[in-house]
Amino acid sequence: MGVSSFSIATPPNPIEEEDESQNSSLLSSNKTQSVNQSQNPKKTIFFISLIIITCISLSVAIAFGFLYYSSIKNVSPSKSVSPSMAETARPLVKLSQPVVLLISTDGFRFGYQFKTPTPNIHRLIHNGTEADLGLIPVFPTLTFPNHYSIATGLYPAYHGIINNHFTYPGTGETFYMGSHDSKWWLGEPIWETVMNHGLKAATYFWPGSEVKKGSWNCSADMCKHFNGSVAFEERVDTVLKYFDLTSNEIPSFMTLYFEDPDAQGHKVGPDDPQITAAVAKVDKMIGRLIDGLEKRGVFEDVTIILVGDHGMVGTCDKKIIYVDDLSPWIEIPPTSVQTYTPVLSMYPPPGISAADTVAKMMEGLKSGKVDNGMNMRVFLKEDLPARLHYAASERIPPIIGLLEEGFKVEQKKTKRKECGGSHGYDNSYFSMRSIFIGHGPQFGRGVKVPSFENVEIYNLITSVLKIQGAPNNGTESFLKSILLPSS
Repeated sequence: MGVSSFSIATPPNPIEEEDESQNSSLLSSNKTQSVNQSQNPKKTIFFISLIIITCISLSVAIAFGFLYYSSIKNVSPSKSVSPSMAETARPLVKLSQPVVLLISTDGFRFGYQFKTPTPNIHRLIHNGTEADLGLIPVFPTLTFPNHYSIATGLYPAYHGIINNHFTYPGTGETFYMGSHDSKWWLGEPIWETVMNHGLKAATYFWPGSEVKKGSWNCSADMCKHFNGSVAFEERVDTVLKYFDLTSNEIPSFMTLYFEDPDAQGHKVGPDDPQITAAVAKVDKMIGRLIDGLEKRGVFEDVTIILVGDHGMVGTCDKKIIYVDDLSPWIEIPPTSVQTYTPVLSMYPPPGISAADTVAKMMEGLKSGKVDNGMNMRVFLKEDLPARLHYAASERIPPIIGLLEEGFKVEQKKTKRKECGGSHGYDNSYFSMRSIFIGHGPQFGRGVKVPSFENVEIYNLITSVLKIQGAPNNGTESFLKSILLPSS
Protein backbone atom coordinates (compact mmCIF):
# COMPACT_ATOMS: atom_id res chain seq x y z
CA MET A 1 0.00 0.00 0.00
CA GLY A 2 1.41 3.39 -0.98
CA VAL A 3 1.37 6.48 1.20
CA SER A 4 -0.66 9.39 -0.07
CA SER A 5 1.37 12.56 -0.65
CA PHE A 6 0.78 15.31 1.88
CA SER A 7 -0.77 18.54 0.63
CA ILE A 8 0.77 21.60 2.35
CA ALA A 9 -1.09 24.89 2.04
CA THR A 10 0.99 27.90 1.02
CA PRO A 11 1.12 30.39 3.93
CA PRO A 12 -0.36 33.87 3.32
CA ASN A 13 1.99 36.65 2.17
CA PRO A 14 3.82 38.14 5.15
CA ILE A 15 2.90 41.60 6.31
CA GLU A 16 5.17 44.26 4.87
CA GLU A 17 8.13 45.02 7.04
CA GLU A 18 7.98 48.18 9.08
CA ASP A 19 10.81 50.63 9.09
CA GLU A 20 13.98 49.75 10.95
CA SER A 21 13.58 52.51 13.49
CA GLN A 22 10.29 51.10 14.75
CA ASN A 23 11.73 47.57 14.97
CA SER A 24 14.83 48.84 16.76
CA SER A 25 12.67 50.70 19.23
CA LEU A 26 10.61 47.59 19.96
CA LEU A 27 13.63 45.30 20.31
CA SER A 28 15.38 47.65 22.69
CA SER A 29 12.33 48.03 24.91
CA ASN A 30 12.38 46.30 28.33
CA LYS A 31 8.60 46.17 28.54
CA THR A 32 6.93 42.71 28.75
CA GLN A 33 3.60 43.68 27.26
CA SER A 34 2.43 41.54 24.30
CA VAL A 35 2.82 42.81 20.78
CA ASN A 36 0.26 41.95 18.06
CA GLN A 37 1.19 40.27 14.74
CA SER A 38 0.91 43.43 12.77
CA GLN A 39 3.62 44.88 14.98
CA ASN A 40 5.91 41.80 14.84
CA PRO A 41 5.75 40.06 11.45
CA LYS A 42 8.96 38.05 11.96
CA LYS A 43 7.52 36.33 15.04
CA THR A 44 4.33 35.60 13.11
CA ILE A 45 6.26 34.00 10.29
CA PHE A 46 8.38 32.04 12.77
CA PHE A 47 5.36 30.61 14.63
CA ILE A 48 3.48 29.76 11.42
CA SER A 49 6.55 27.97 10.06
CA LEU A 50 6.99 26.11 13.34
CA ILE A 51 3.38 24.91 13.25
CA ILE A 52 3.69 23.74 9.64
CA ILE A 53 6.93 21.88 10.31
CA THR A 54 5.39 20.22 13.38
CA CYS A 55 2.35 19.07 11.34
CA ILE A 56 4.58 17.68 8.61
CA SER A 57 6.72 15.81 11.14
CA LEU A 58 3.67 14.28 12.83
CA SER A 59 2.17 13.27 9.49
CA VAL A 60 5.36 11.63 8.35
CA ALA A 61 5.71 9.81 11.67
CA ILE A 62 2.14 8.51 11.42
CA ALA A 63 2.70 7.40 7.83
CA PHE A 64 5.88 5.49 8.65
CA GLY A 65 4.21 3.96 11.68
CA PHE A 66 1.33 2.76 9.52
CA LEU A 67 3.71 1.22 7.01
CA TYR A 68 5.72 -0.46 9.76
CA TYR A 69 2.73 -2.13 11.42
CA SER A 70 1.30 -3.07 8.03
CA SER A 71 4.54 -4.84 7.17
CA ILE A 72 4.39 -6.76 10.44
CA LYS A 73 0.86 -7.84 9.69
CA ASN A 74 1.79 -8.93 6.21
CA VAL A 75 4.34 -11.43 7.50
CA SER A 76 2.09 -12.74 10.23
CA PRO A 77 2.09 -16.58 10.41
CA SER A 78 -1.69 -16.64 9.86
CA LYS A 79 -1.45 -14.93 6.49
CA SER A 80 -1.93 -17.01 3.35
CA VAL A 81 1.45 -16.88 1.67
CA SER A 82 3.26 -19.05 -0.83
CA PRO A 83 5.53 -21.33 1.20
CA SER A 84 8.22 -21.03 -1.46
CA MET A 85 8.53 -17.33 -0.61
CA ALA A 86 8.77 -17.89 3.13
CA GLU A 87 11.42 -20.56 3.75
CA THR A 88 12.97 -23.79 2.54
CA ALA A 89 12.46 -27.35 3.72
CA ARG A 90 14.12 -28.13 7.04
CA PRO A 91 16.66 -30.98 7.22
CA LEU A 92 15.97 -34.16 9.17
CA VAL A 93 17.63 -34.22 12.58
CA LYS A 94 17.25 -37.77 13.88
CA LEU A 95 15.48 -39.84 11.23
CA SER A 96 17.55 -41.07 8.30
CA GLN A 97 14.72 -40.85 5.79
CA PRO A 98 11.36 -39.07 5.46
CA VAL A 99 8.39 -40.60 7.28
CA VAL A 100 4.75 -39.72 6.60
CA LEU A 101 2.00 -40.38 9.14
CA LEU A 102 -1.45 -39.97 7.57
CA ILE A 103 -4.22 -39.56 10.16
CA SER A 104 -7.95 -39.60 9.45
CA THR A 105 -10.60 -38.43 11.89
CA ASP A 106 -13.81 -39.59 10.24
CA GLY A 107 -16.57 -37.02 9.75
CA PHE A 108 -14.52 -34.16 11.18
CA ARG A 109 -16.41 -31.26 9.64
CA PHE A 110 -14.43 -28.10 9.03
CA GLY A 111 -15.16 -25.80 11.97
CA TYR A 112 -15.27 -28.56 14.58
CA GLN A 113 -11.78 -27.49 15.63
CA PHE A 114 -13.38 -24.35 17.09
CA LYS A 115 -16.18 -26.10 19.02
CA THR A 116 -13.99 -26.62 22.04
CA PRO A 117 -10.38 -25.94 23.00
CA THR A 118 -8.21 -28.12 20.76
CA PRO A 119 -4.68 -27.13 21.78
CA ASN A 120 -2.97 -30.07 20.10
CA ILE A 121 -4.70 -29.70 16.75
CA HIS A 122 -4.00 -25.97 16.89
CA ARG A 123 -0.37 -26.63 17.69
CA LEU A 124 -0.14 -28.45 14.36
CA ILE A 125 -2.01 -25.60 12.66
CA HIS A 126 0.16 -22.82 14.09
CA ASN A 127 3.39 -24.64 13.25
CA GLY A 128 2.26 -26.19 10.00
CA THR A 129 0.17 -25.66 6.88
CA GLU A 130 -3.63 -25.64 6.87
CA ALA A 131 -6.27 -25.62 4.15
CA ASP A 132 -7.72 -22.23 5.04
CA LEU A 133 -11.38 -23.08 4.47
CA GLY A 134 -11.15 -26.82 4.73
CA LEU A 135 -10.45 -29.89 2.61
CA ILE A 136 -12.87 -30.58 -0.25
CA PRO A 137 -14.03 -34.21 -0.42
CA VAL A 138 -14.83 -36.07 -3.63
CA PHE A 139 -18.40 -36.86 -4.61
CA PRO A 140 -20.19 -38.73 -3.17
CA THR A 141 -19.01 -37.39 0.17
CA LEU A 142 -19.03 -40.80 1.81
CA THR A 143 -16.43 -42.61 3.93
CA PHE A 144 -15.17 -45.36 1.64
CA PRO A 145 -15.07 -43.40 -1.64
CA ASN A 146 -13.18 -40.56 0.05
CA HIS A 147 -10.68 -42.60 2.03
CA TYR A 148 -9.78 -44.51 -1.11
CA SER A 149 -9.51 -41.27 -3.11
CA ILE A 150 -7.05 -39.96 -0.52
CA ALA A 151 -5.11 -43.24 -0.80
CA THR A 152 -5.01 -43.37 -4.62
CA GLY A 153 -5.39 -39.78 -5.85
CA LEU A 154 -8.27 -40.99 -8.04
CA TYR A 155 -11.92 -39.97 -8.24
CA PRO A 156 -14.37 -42.78 -7.33
CA ALA A 157 -15.32 -43.39 -10.97
CA TYR A 158 -11.68 -44.40 -11.56
CA HIS A 159 -10.80 -46.24 -8.34
CA GLY A 160 -14.04 -48.19 -8.38
CA ILE A 161 -15.42 -47.54 -4.88
CA ILE A 162 -18.36 -45.44 -6.07
CA ASN A 163 -20.36 -45.77 -2.84
CA ASN A 164 -20.20 -47.39 0.56
CA HIS A 165 -22.25 -50.22 -0.94
CA PHE A 166 -23.38 -50.96 -4.48
CA THR A 167 -24.24 -53.79 -6.86
CA TYR A 168 -22.11 -54.63 -9.86
CA PRO A 169 -24.32 -54.48 -12.97
CA GLY A 170 -24.72 -57.72 -14.85
CA THR A 171 -23.34 -60.06 -12.19
CA GLY A 172 -25.49 -58.88 -9.30
CA GLU A 173 -22.49 -59.07 -6.94
CA THR A 174 -22.67 -56.61 -4.07
CA PHE A 175 -19.90 -54.49 -2.62
CA TYR A 176 -20.13 -53.61 1.03
CA MET A 177 -17.69 -52.09 3.51
CA GLY A 178 -16.32 -55.51 4.44
CA SER A 179 -15.49 -56.49 0.85
CA HIS A 180 -11.77 -57.24 0.61
CA ASP A 181 -11.60 -58.84 -2.82
CA SER A 182 -9.11 -56.86 -4.90
CA LYS A 183 -11.38 -56.92 -7.95
CA TRP A 184 -13.38 -54.09 -6.39
CA TRP A 185 -10.41 -51.88 -5.52
CA LEU A 186 -8.89 -50.33 -8.63
CA GLY A 187 -5.92 -47.97 -8.86
CA GLU A 188 -2.75 -48.15 -6.79
CA PRO A 189 -3.10 -47.13 -3.14
CA ILE A 190 -0.24 -45.31 -1.48
CA TRP A 191 0.81 -48.26 0.72
CA GLU A 192 1.27 -50.36 -2.45
CA THR A 193 3.23 -47.54 -4.10
CA VAL A 194 5.53 -47.34 -1.08
CA MET A 195 6.15 -51.09 -1.15
CA ASN A 196 6.85 -50.97 -4.90
CA HIS A 197 9.79 -48.66 -4.15
CA GLY A 198 11.34 -50.99 -1.60
CA LEU A 199 10.13 -49.01 1.41
CA LYS A 200 8.01 -50.17 4.34
CA ALA A 201 4.39 -49.21 5.05
CA ALA A 202 2.13 -49.80 8.05
CA THR A 203 -1.62 -49.21 8.22
CA TYR A 204 -3.70 -48.95 11.36
CA PHE A 205 -7.20 -49.05 9.88
CA TRP A 206 -7.86 -47.42 6.52
CA PRO A 207 -10.55 -48.42 4.00
CA GLY A 208 -8.87 -50.57 1.38
CA SER A 209 -5.72 -51.30 3.38
CA GLU A 210 -6.93 -54.79 4.31
CA VAL A 211 -7.05 -55.75 0.62
CA LYS A 212 -4.12 -57.84 -0.59
CA LYS A 213 -3.13 -56.17 -3.80
CA GLY A 214 0.09 -56.20 -5.83
CA SER A 215 3.13 -55.87 -3.57
CA TRP A 216 0.92 -55.24 -0.52
CA ASN A 217 0.00 -58.40 1.40
CA CYS A 218 -1.39 -56.80 4.58
CA SER A 219 0.93 -58.66 6.94
CA ALA A 220 -0.27 -58.98 10.52
CA ASP A 221 2.57 -56.89 11.97
CA MET A 222 2.08 -53.99 9.54
CA CYS A 223 -1.63 -54.05 8.72
CA LYS A 224 -4.42 -53.92 11.25
CA HIS A 225 -7.91 -55.09 10.29
CA PHE A 226 -10.62 -52.72 11.43
CA ASN A 227 -11.94 -53.32 14.91
CA GLY A 228 -13.99 -50.51 16.40
CA SER A 229 -13.55 -51.87 19.91
CA VAL A 230 -9.82 -51.06 19.95
CA ALA A 231 -9.29 -48.05 22.18
CA PHE A 232 -7.96 -44.92 20.52
CA GLU A 233 -5.07 -44.86 23.01
CA GLU A 234 -3.99 -48.34 21.93
CA ARG A 235 -4.02 -47.28 18.29
CA VAL A 236 -1.79 -44.29 19.00
CA ASP A 237 0.60 -46.31 21.17
CA THR A 238 0.94 -49.01 18.51
CA VAL A 239 1.95 -46.44 15.91
CA LEU A 240 4.44 -44.89 18.35
CA LYS A 241 6.12 -48.26 18.84
CA TYR A 242 7.13 -48.27 15.18
CA PHE A 243 9.46 -45.37 16.06
CA ASP A 244 11.24 -47.59 18.58
CA LEU A 245 12.53 -49.73 15.72
CA THR A 246 15.96 -49.19 14.23
CA SER A 247 16.12 -46.36 11.76
CA ASN A 248 16.04 -48.59 8.67
CA GLU A 249 13.10 -50.59 10.03
CA ILE A 250 10.77 -47.66 10.72
CA PRO A 251 7.98 -47.67 8.10
CA SER A 252 8.25 -44.76 5.67
CA PHE A 253 4.47 -44.49 5.54
CA MET A 254 1.84 -45.11 8.23
CA THR A 255 -1.87 -44.55 8.67
CA LEU A 256 -3.94 -43.98 11.80
CA TYR A 257 -7.74 -43.87 11.83
CA PHE A 258 -10.36 -42.63 14.30
CA GLU A 259 -14.05 -43.20 13.57
CA ASP A 260 -15.04 -40.20 15.69
CA PRO A 261 -16.72 -37.74 15.41
CA ASP A 262 -18.59 -39.41 12.50
CA ALA A 263 -20.18 -41.99 14.78
CA GLN A 264 -21.73 -39.30 16.98
CA GLY A 265 -22.62 -37.05 14.04
CA HIS A 266 -24.96 -39.63 12.52
CA LYS A 267 -26.79 -40.01 15.80
CA VAL A 268 -27.18 -36.41 16.91
CA GLY A 269 -26.14 -34.14 14.03
CA PRO A 270 -23.23 -31.68 13.97
CA ASP A 271 -24.32 -29.33 16.76
CA ASP A 272 -24.81 -31.60 19.75
CA PRO A 273 -22.61 -31.63 22.88
CA GLN A 274 -21.66 -35.21 21.97
CA ILE A 275 -19.78 -33.80 18.98
CA THR A 276 -17.91 -31.39 21.23
CA ALA A 277 -16.86 -34.27 23.48
CA ALA A 278 -15.79 -36.39 20.49
CA VAL A 279 -13.67 -33.55 19.08
CA ALA A 280 -12.00 -33.06 22.47
CA LYS A 281 -11.22 -36.79 22.56
CA VAL A 282 -9.61 -36.70 19.12
CA ASP A 283 -7.54 -33.68 20.16
CA LYS A 284 -6.40 -35.57 23.24
CA MET A 285 -5.22 -38.42 21.00
CA ILE A 286 -3.28 -36.00 18.82
CA GLY A 287 -1.67 -34.69 21.99
CA ARG A 288 -0.78 -38.24 23.04
CA LEU A 289 0.81 -38.80 19.65
CA ILE A 290 2.81 -35.56 19.76
CA ASP A 291 4.07 -36.31 23.27
CA GLY A 292 5.23 -39.76 22.20
CA LEU A 293 7.04 -38.43 19.14
CA GLU A 294 8.71 -35.70 21.20
CA LYS A 295 9.95 -38.20 23.79
CA ARG A 296 11.57 -40.11 20.94
CA GLY A 297 13.06 -36.92 19.52
CA VAL A 298 11.40 -37.29 16.11
CA PHE A 299 8.38 -34.97 16.23
CA GLU A 300 9.93 -32.31 14.00
CA ASP A 301 11.22 -34.96 11.58
CA VAL A 302 7.91 -36.77 11.01
CA THR A 303 5.52 -35.43 8.39
CA ILE A 304 2.05 -35.52 9.93
CA ILE A 305 -0.94 -35.11 7.62
CA LEU A 306 -4.19 -34.78 9.57
CA VAL A 307 -7.36 -35.00 7.49
CA GLY A 308 -11.04 -35.83 7.62
CA ASP A 309 -12.93 -37.61 4.87
CA HIS A 310 -16.07 -35.47 4.82
CA GLY A 311 -18.24 -33.14 6.87
CA MET A 312 -21.71 -33.53 8.39
CA VAL A 313 -25.10 -31.82 8.20
CA GLY A 314 -28.20 -32.13 10.34
CA THR A 315 -31.19 -34.08 9.02
CA CYS A 316 -34.76 -34.45 10.25
CA ASP A 317 -38.03 -36.10 9.22
CA LYS A 318 -39.50 -32.90 7.82
CA LYS A 319 -36.90 -33.00 5.04
CA ILE A 320 -37.87 -36.19 3.23
CA ILE A 321 -38.83 -36.89 -0.36
CA TYR A 322 -40.85 -40.07 -0.88
CA VAL A 323 -40.35 -41.99 -4.11
CA ASP A 324 -43.93 -43.28 -3.98
CA ASP A 325 -45.19 -39.67 -4.20
CA LEU A 326 -44.00 -39.70 -7.83
CA SER A 327 -46.40 -42.52 -8.73
CA PRO A 328 -48.84 -40.20 -10.64
CA TRP A 329 -45.98 -39.61 -13.09
CA ILE A 330 -43.97 -42.85 -12.88
CA GLU A 331 -44.00 -46.04 -10.80
CA ILE A 332 -40.57 -46.71 -9.35
CA PRO A 333 -40.31 -50.10 -7.62
CA PRO A 334 -37.78 -50.60 -4.81
CA THR A 335 -35.90 -53.06 -7.03
CA SER A 336 -34.92 -50.16 -9.32
CA VAL A 337 -33.26 -48.21 -6.51
CA GLN A 338 -29.69 -49.00 -5.46
CA THR A 339 -29.27 -46.25 -2.84
CA TYR A 340 -31.77 -43.69 -1.55
CA THR A 341 -29.91 -41.23 0.66
CA PRO A 342 -28.03 -38.98 0.45
CA VAL A 343 -27.45 -39.89 -3.21
CA LEU A 344 -30.35 -41.40 -5.08
CA SER A 345 -28.84 -43.92 -7.51
CA MET A 346 -31.15 -46.10 -9.56
CA TYR A 347 -31.95 -47.94 -12.75
CA PRO A 348 -35.02 -47.20 -14.89
CA PRO A 349 -38.10 -49.31 -14.24
CA PRO A 350 -38.63 -52.21 -16.68
CA GLY A 351 -39.81 -51.07 -20.09
CA ILE A 352 -38.87 -47.39 -19.62
CA SER A 353 -35.69 -45.76 -20.87
CA ALA A 354 -33.37 -43.95 -18.49
CA ALA A 355 -34.02 -40.64 -20.28
CA ASP A 356 -37.80 -41.01 -20.02
CA THR A 357 -37.48 -41.98 -16.35
CA VAL A 358 -35.53 -38.81 -15.61
CA ALA A 359 -38.03 -36.66 -17.55
CA LYS A 360 -41.06 -38.08 -15.73
CA MET A 361 -39.40 -37.83 -12.32
CA MET A 362 -38.44 -34.22 -12.90
CA GLU A 363 -41.96 -33.40 -14.07
CA GLY A 364 -43.33 -34.70 -10.80
CA LEU A 365 -40.67 -33.03 -8.65
CA LYS A 366 -41.35 -29.66 -10.29
CA SER A 367 -45.12 -29.95 -10.11
CA GLY A 368 -45.42 -28.58 -6.58
CA LYS A 369 -47.50 -31.64 -5.67
CA VAL A 370 -44.63 -33.69 -4.23
CA ASP A 371 -43.57 -32.79 -0.71
CA ASN A 372 -40.07 -31.25 -0.82
CA GLY A 373 -39.88 -32.13 -4.51
CA MET A 374 -38.00 -28.94 -5.39
CA ASN A 375 -35.13 -30.12 -3.22
CA MET A 376 -34.00 -32.90 -5.55
CA ARG A 377 -32.73 -32.84 -9.13
CA VAL A 378 -32.49 -36.02 -11.16
CA PHE A 379 -29.90 -36.54 -13.91
CA LEU A 380 -28.67 -39.07 -16.38
CA LYS A 381 -25.21 -39.68 -14.96
CA GLU A 382 -23.56 -38.30 -18.10
CA ASP A 383 -25.45 -35.04 -17.57
CA LEU A 384 -24.23 -34.51 -14.01
CA PRO A 385 -22.04 -31.44 -13.47
CA ALA A 386 -18.57 -32.31 -14.78
CA ARG A 387 -16.98 -31.07 -11.52
CA LEU A 388 -18.42 -34.14 -9.76
CA HIS A 389 -16.40 -36.57 -11.93
CA TYR A 390 -19.14 -39.15 -11.46
CA ALA A 391 -19.95 -40.72 -14.79
CA ALA A 392 -16.97 -42.69 -16.17
CA SER A 393 -17.75 -46.06 -14.56
CA GLU A 394 -20.22 -48.80 -15.41
CA ARG A 395 -20.57 -49.36 -11.68
CA ILE A 396 -22.42 -46.04 -11.37
CA PRO A 397 -26.14 -46.52 -12.09
CA PRO A 398 -27.51 -44.53 -15.06
CA ILE A 399 -29.78 -42.27 -12.97
CA ILE A 400 -28.53 -40.08 -10.13
CA GLY A 401 -30.58 -37.80 -7.87
CA LEU A 402 -28.83 -34.88 -6.16
CA LEU A 403 -30.40 -33.68 -2.93
CA GLU A 404 -30.22 -30.30 -1.26
CA GLU A 405 -28.15 -30.59 1.90
CA GLY A 406 -30.04 -32.04 4.84
CA PHE A 407 -32.75 -33.73 2.75
CA LYS A 408 -33.34 -37.46 2.50
CA VAL A 409 -35.11 -39.86 0.15
CA GLU A 410 -37.22 -42.82 1.22
CA GLN A 411 -39.48 -45.17 -0.70
CA LYS A 412 -42.65 -44.56 1.28
CA LYS A 413 -43.98 -42.77 4.31
CA THR A 414 -43.50 -44.42 7.70
CA LYS A 415 -44.27 -43.48 11.29
CA ARG A 416 -40.59 -43.47 12.18
CA LYS A 417 -39.43 -40.17 13.68
CA GLU A 418 -35.79 -39.24 13.99
CA CYS A 419 -33.31 -36.43 13.65
CA GLY A 420 -29.59 -36.88 13.25
CA GLY A 421 -26.84 -36.16 10.78
CA SER A 422 -25.71 -37.27 7.35
CA HIS A 423 -23.18 -36.72 4.59
CA GLY A 424 -22.73 -37.82 1.00
CA TYR A 425 -24.18 -34.68 -0.56
CA ASP A 426 -22.78 -32.52 -3.35
CA ASN A 427 -19.20 -31.68 -2.42
CA SER A 428 -19.82 -28.00 -3.20
CA TYR A 429 -21.69 -27.68 0.10
CA PHE A 430 -19.48 -26.12 2.74
CA SER A 431 -20.97 -28.48 5.34
CA MET A 432 -19.30 -31.39 3.54
CA ARG A 433 -15.78 -29.98 3.96
CA SER A 434 -13.33 -31.44 6.39
CA ILE A 435 -9.83 -30.47 7.59
CA PHE A 436 -6.33 -30.65 6.19
CA ILE A 437 -3.30 -29.90 8.36
CA GLY A 438 0.26 -30.69 7.32
CA HIS A 439 3.11 -30.51 9.80
CA GLY A 440 6.72 -31.46 9.14
CA PRO A 441 9.98 -30.48 7.46
CA GLN A 442 8.44 -29.67 4.07
CA PHE A 443 5.47 -27.67 5.34
CA GLY A 444 5.74 -23.97 6.08
CA ARG A 445 4.98 -22.84 9.61
CA GLY A 446 1.71 -20.99 10.15
CA VAL A 447 0.87 -21.07 6.44
CA LYS A 448 -2.67 -21.23 5.07
CA VAL A 449 -3.41 -22.40 1.55
CA PRO A 450 -6.66 -22.26 -0.44
CA SER A 451 -9.00 -25.23 -0.13
CA PHE A 452 -8.32 -28.15 -2.45
CA GLU A 453 -9.73 -31.58 -3.30
CA ASN A 454 -8.41 -34.59 -1.45
CA VAL A 455 -7.21 -36.31 -4.65
CA GLU A 456 -4.14 -34.06 -4.33
CA ILE A 457 -2.91 -35.81 -1.18
CA TYR A 458 -1.51 -38.91 -2.91
CA ASN A 459 1.01 -36.86 -4.90
CA LEU A 460 1.80 -34.86 -1.78
CA ILE A 461 2.85 -38.03 0.04
CA THR A 462 4.91 -39.43 -2.83
CA SER A 463 6.68 -36.08 -3.16
CA VAL A 464 7.62 -35.98 0.54
CA LEU A 465 8.87 -39.58 0.32
CA LYS A 466 10.72 -38.78 -2.95
CA ILE A 467 9.16 -41.68 -4.87
CA GLN A 468 7.33 -41.87 -8.18
CA GLY A 469 3.57 -42.24 -7.84
CA ALA A 470 1.11 -44.08 -10.07
CA PRO A 471 -1.05 -42.16 -12.57
CA ASN A 472 -3.80 -40.27 -10.76
CA ASN A 473 -6.18 -37.30 -10.89
CA GLY A 474 -4.01 -34.93 -8.84
CA THR A 475 -2.18 -31.99 -10.37
CA GLU A 476 1.57 -31.40 -10.43
CA SER A 477 1.20 -27.66 -9.93
CA PHE A 478 -0.47 -28.21 -6.56
CA LEU A 479 2.74 -29.41 -4.95
CA LYS A 480 4.48 -26.09 -5.64
CA SER A 481 1.70 -24.26 -3.80
CA ILE A 482 1.95 -26.24 -0.57
CA LEU A 483 5.41 -27.79 -0.10
CA LEU A 484 8.58 -25.92 0.73
CA PRO A 485 11.36 -26.12 -1.83
CA SER A 486 14.47 -28.09 -0.95
CA SER A 487 17.28 -26.05 0.54
